[in-house]
Amino acid sequence: MRHKHSDYMHWSKTQSRARFNLATSGVAAFPLRELPVDLMKLEINGDNNYGYAPLQAAIAEHHGVDPECVVESAGTSMANHLAMAAIIEPGDEVLIEQPAYGPILDVAHYLEAKAKRFLRTEENGWAVDPGEIRRCVTEKTRLIVITNLHNPTSMLTLDSVLREVGDIARSIGALVLVDEVYLDAVYEDTPRTSFHLGPEFVVTRSLTKVYGISGLRCGWILARPDLAWKMQRLNDLYSATSVYPGELLGVAAFQHLDLLRERARRIVEADRKLLRDFLAQQPALSTVPTDWGATSLVRLQNGKVDIFLEQLRSDFDTSAVPGRFFEMPDHFRIGMGVNTEMFAEGLNRIGRALGRETA
Repeated sequence: MRHKHSDYMHWSKTQSRARFNLATSGVAAFPLRELPVDLMKLEINGDNNYGYAPLQAAIAEHHGVDPECVVESAGTSMANHLAMAAIIEPGDEVLIEQPAYGPILDVAHYLEAKAKRFLRTEENGWAVDPGEIRRCVTEKTRLIVITNLHNPTSMLTLDSVLREVGDIARSIGALVLVDEVYLDAVYEDTPRTSFHLGPEFVVTRSLTKVYGISGLRCGWILARPDLAWKMQRLNDLYSATSVYPGELLGVAAFQHLDLLRERARRIVEADRKLLRDFLAQQPALSTVPTDWGATSLVRLQNGKVDIFLEQLRSDFDTSAVPGRFFEMPDHFRIGMGVNTEMFAEGLNRIGRALGRETA
């Protein structure tokens, strides 16, 4: 029976909130009042049959691609759904990284794909190993799925590695889907999208995680034109048109992306330093350090993560994401980039909870 829900999203919507919320997956909301836009020019309705042309053009220019390669979507989650649904048929083999972001795996199951896995191991720094992918693919593999930055660890996969993955996919007639929603959280020498690495690459992205405007649901897919059109037609099943005011604000956001990103960067980098210093003083916790990203996957050396996090939330009003949603039950995910004062106190409370556990 196909999966018709996401356990992670249900938990996120119903159980993640706390006064000290380290269960976030994106940076702080960017205030609309700080976006240089004339709200008097917003309209409710407009021409957006298969994408709003100015937004399509802004996305295309941002990535250096043809607008015909751009498919608008309601955030990255819908982008992943549309991309996978357009590429695979029930029973097709899909090779997905492990650990994986739960909703990606849920979509594969919902589409009745045969989900196979390739390992990204902690011992190898959570890196993508093309040799592991080569061992796992078969002639039946139709799609290879990777997140870059990796969700939940924030590990960056270099273009040289992705090219090898593309070569593997091409040799068996498969495509590579790369979820790049966190990639712009690489603040120095930001990699360009992997879509440029070859026609076998399909990319999903949005402004939801790194830019603080999740409520706009401004997401998109980059795909070769024939596949992009197939996704456009598939999207007819989900919506007649996109939300026009959101598209107008999306265009305004693209005109000021540096402003949005730099505001978040200051908070993320301050939080990352706090987390690094905190973990250095906590023998009960460990992580593979990364230089970028808004999330970190932390191992609890002893004890049950779910029990620890339940007590952390009930007794210390602090939350983090249980690792079971990423197939890592002895880990939990910490989110950065919302509020450094809140983040610091959240870490302090995790330390107090750990101290009580070991007392």
